[in-house]
Amino acid sequence: MAIQRMDNVLIVVDDLEAVVAFFVELGMELEGKGPIEGRWVERVIGLDDVRQDVAMLKTPDGHGRIELAKFHKPKAIDPEPKDAPTNTLGIRRIMFAVDDIEDVIARLRTHGAELVGELEQYENIYRLCYVRGPEGIVVGLAEQLG
Repeated sequence: MAIQRMDNVLIVVDDLEAVVAFFVELGMELEGKGPIEGRWVERVIGLDDVRQDVAMLKTPDGHGRIELAKFHKPKAIDPEPKDAPTNTLGIRRIMFAVDDIEDVIARLRTHGAELVGELEQYENIYRLCYVRGPEGIVVGLAEQLG
């Protein structure tokens, strides 16, 4: 076998505290947070003079993780356009299974989240939507029916 598991997804952010609060509200657990710097990280990521703060969050089942990084040096680069549409090349969203999609949407709205499109039902299988949270991060939500 080539891989054992998907370990985490990295999201580079500017406001680490706001994004951590958003994902904690979604139901993720903060595993740890702290500074990262030194020659070892510079060699791994291919950048010089790195200084960043990192937060690691995990899903309630313990299998999925998101790593959030706030770069102090070198400064992060802004993407164009800032709120890229869904058909833009690259990673566009992270999808989560939820128990009560309307409750999750309401709680995430307290952190500035907005629906990208609409909350829709796919047959009698799922209720689905995309939510744009802090810093333009798009999260997909899926509530399984039945």
